[in-house]
Amino acid sequence: MSFFSRMPLFVLLIGVAGLAMLVPAAYAAATAWYEIARSFLFSSVLMLVLTALLGAATAGGRRPGPHGRSVLATMLGVLGVLPIALGLPLAMVLPDTGIFNAWWEMVSCLTTTGASLYAADMLAPPIHLWRALVGWLGGLFILVSAVAVLSPMKVGGFEILSSPYGRSERFRPLPESADPRNQPQFFLGLGADRTTPSARAMRVLRDVGPYYAGLTLALWVILLLAGDPGLVALCRALGTLSTSGISPVAGSVGVHSGVLGEVVVAFFMIFALTRRFWPGGGELRATETLRTDPELRLGLTVVVLVALVLFLRHFFTSFEQEIAASNVATGVLISLRNAAVAAWGGFFNALSFLTTTGWNSVDWQGARSWSGLESPGLLLAGLAIMGGGVATTAGGVKLLRVYALARQSERELERVVHPTSVSGGGRMARRLRSEGAYLAFIFFMLFALSIAVTVLLVSIRPIEFDTAVILSVSALTNTGPLAGTIHLTPSFESTAGFASNPWEGWSGLAALPKTVLAGAMIVGRLETLAILALVTPDFWRR
Repeated sequence: MSFFSRMPLFVLLIGVAGLAMLVPAAYAAATAWYEIARSFLFSSVLMLVLTALLGAATAGGRRPGPHGRSVLATMLGVLGVLPIALGLPLAMVLPDTGIFNAWWEMVSCLTTTGASLYAADMLAPPIHLWRALVGWLGGLFILVSAVAVLSPMKVGGFEILSSPYGRSERFRPLPESADPRNQPQFFLGLGADRTTPSARAMRVLRDVGPYYAGLTLALWVILLLAGDPGLVALCRALGTLSTSGISPVAGSVGVHSGVLGEVVVAFFMIFALTRRFWPGGGELRATETLRTDPELRLGLTVVVLVALVLFLRHFFTSFEQEIAASNVATGVLISLRNAAVAAWGGFFNALSFLTTTGWNSVDWQGARSWSGLESPGLLLAGLAIMGGGVATTAGGVKLLRVYALARQSERELERVVHPTSVSGGGRMARRLRSEGAYLAFIFFMLFALSIAVTVLLVSIRPIEFDTAVILSVSALTNTGPLAGTIHLTPSFESTAGFASNPWEGWSGLAALPKTVLAGAMIVGRLETLAILALVTPDFWRR
């Protein structure tokens, strides 16, 4: 184990990618897709041999340090360069797609964006399994790197609640009697951890990995019992825990399992609302109890309010139509029944896009057909921009930053009425309203600037402005299915091969917009890490 902890993190992840390729290879061999199995097997052997060579070459070198520059380069390399290796079997199976499109597809999967260049019914089942598996590994990488990499650098959301004095202020209470010759360690946190990124990642993986894999297995079994086919249930489970939204079939979540499957998936989506459900990330706990967790309360409140707005929107639109088509009593009963169905569809979609998963409920289309209204795509885009919990698999701006700005706004309104009042709420509440709100506002400005720059670069090619905006927001929030909720003008400047699907708005783009959007996915996944790290003092401190 010590040998692996001394290896560079990027080399270790190449080996993990090689081992992961054996899973679709075995599945393809078991289902008689022998050519696909051979491609994955050869790619796996190549990755493992490359890992062994790089590991031997770096074993006797200088021990990598925990400096921020090397960590930042590793994060960028994993999300930008590793997809080339991940896309190698895809390029071999689809020879007309090219290595560029295969790289783009793997960037989308690894960043848990879930946008695809290909039509679901044109890809073989092992390819779907590989896409979902890469998305699942990308979610695990985010959970691990959030604590092992981002936390020591105080970026990626950890800056909201971090101490401005450069040390942890969380203390355990002193025992009733203590031996002065054997004082316990009362400091918590990773500030004094000088181990390598690989060692920290392996330590966090031992804590997070069993929970992540166990929850995925549990969801897979439940979806199988609910009626989903084996591959569909597995990809749904992988896509839910990683919030990638990757599915082997087009359509809603409850196509096979019904509302029961959607209820189960919605329950497991809650794990993307707060880091409290995962090991590590203790610095992000603004409260001591789960009931008062700000991210969880804000997320569920937003979901309920959006579901209520959509319910009233559909209900009042269709109520007059139902009354006019039948008598009053029958019309009221029909409207209430349809309204209950539409309420669940709105609740599921709101939670799905808030966690940046991007799946639709089976009742979502029914609600639209019932009321005759168009899909509120801009509302779903706003939920995706808000995002889920900090240091979770969800993308977006994150709920904790929104909460910090909301508390600061509340405090400013209170000072208008009572100028000499003293704010309360405890140390963490004051931290959120002061330094936390200031840093959250900076991040909002950086996020808005990222959207503007991405739209500007994408619009260099002849692309409709609204299409460029939606694609840019989808990429920066890591919510690829968002592009399917709003009518886009397809582009036919390029193709990803015979399996491409230009009507979704991605595969028909030229090479320049695709490259820009792939970079936006990486920036959105790292939360403008390169910009934030440059203004963080810890980045320059040895």
